[in-house]
Amino acid sequence: MELKRNLSYFDLMNIVVGAIIGSDIYIVPGLVAGLIGPFALVVWIIGGAISMVLAMVFGYCSYYVPNVGGSFAFVSEAFDDFFGFIAGWSMSIAEIIALPVFAIVFTNYLQYFVPLSYGEQLLIRIIFIIVLTTVNIVGVKAAGRLNDVLTLAKLAPLLLIIFLGIGSIVLRPALLGNYTPLAPAGLTNFGTVLVLIFWAYAGFELGVLPASEVVDPKKNIPKAMITGMAIVIFFYVVTNAAVFGVVSSTALAKSPIPLILVSTALLGSAGAVITGVGALASVTGTDETEVMGTARLIYAMSSDGLLPKGLGKIHARYQTPYVAVIIEGVIALALMPFSGISALISFAVFNLGVCYLLVCLSLSVLKKNDEHGLRGQNILPWLGVAISVYLLYSTSLLDKVIGSAAILLGIPIYLHFSKRTDVHELRHGLASEETVLSRNLERQNKFLANLVRLCAGAYRKIRRR
Repeated sequence: MELKRNLSYFDLMNIVVGAIIGSDIYIVPGLVAGLIGPFALVVWIIGGAISMVLAMVFGYCSYYVPNVGGSFAFVSEAFDDFFGFIAGWSMSIAEIIALPVFAIVFTNYLQYFVPLSYGEQLLIRIIFIIVLTTVNIVGVKAAGRLNDVLTLAKLAPLLLIIFLGIGSIVLRPALLGNYTPLAPAGLTNFGTVLVLIFWAYAGFELGVLPASEVVDPKKNIPKAMITGMAIVIFFYVVTNAAVFGVVSSTALAKSPIPLILVSTALLGSAGAVITGVGALASVTGTDETEVMGTARLIYAMSSDGLLPKGLGKIHARYQTPYVAVIIEGVIALALMPFSGISALISFAVFNLGVCYLLVCLSLSVLKKNDEHGLRGQNILPWLGVAISVYLLYSTSLLDKVIGSAAILLGIPIYLHFSKRTDVHELRHGLASEETVLSRNLERQNKFLANLVRLCAGAYRKIRRR
């Protein structure tokens, strides 16, 4: 059974924007203000630039491989199923770990309006996850339309802060004093700040996951990725320019809800209410997109026999990967009691860095020189590799150890299910043992050939320079 093609360019662009703009923009300015001060604005620009590079890599890969599964599909096509599994596995870990974070942040923002006991918070989180799980089971079109509405709702308070905040700075130049000193604590925390800010930009990789449900994917996916990323960069940079101008970095660092602090300074309690509602819509929209995208990744890996077949089941009526969606919801509910958002962010970035590294290497293999419409496809993969390596380096030692262990844990899972796939084909396809061995050798040769081609290309470029 095939997935329906119901997502338009506008839907997908909103999925990209919705996947990125979430709870992060409402909490990260306060976190980084205490680490690096107003210089964080420069890091937001740098983070936007490196995120655009990676988003273009994903968009270009989707042009060559417009299949459901995103990073898993790209890397599998470029190298083989093993490396494709590692890319998909690492991305799945990062995205699933993020799901309970959004539910926790949702209740934190909700408490600005209604005080909640711990039991009431857990109940709200459970309802939050169940509702979004149900929406994604009912259909990708319903989820896409919900995301369209939530994306517009989440941008409204940012527009308010931008126009009133920048206007206040223009009319009251004395506010520029909040930008001094630019980096009161120096730049020793630059790497940590970049990881936190990059997490706010992460999510673009989800835009390529529902490729089999996008109308004209080869045209619409790269276009939606680039346009969506440009919108996010604009909103993030200009919003932070207003935030650091209106309120001092010292005050921002002390507040768990920095954007509500800014909107209160601009419009009083009315501004706080508008921003609070926007924060709730923002968190909801991001979590809804996470569920939609990650379910498609699990579906693709299951369809290739690298995860239990049951995870790839399609609902008879709604034609959505409902089992994968339910599994996501169950894991998110199980992780609800845990906290430590900053640690989870850093851990997720490490896993995403592994995925990004493999995808960037894949584009260097997938690209065709006669595709003149894809600008920069010869240099973007190598820029992406450098960015991915730096992100991995900037995470903590604990993240590197636990993250590596989590990724290595996927290897026996791959070996188990890939072997079962071969046995299944032996039984039902009447293939001989020699046929299975031949196919495995072909996969290995394909990987080796692409690896040699990759190294040779890099060597030629070094010689030219």
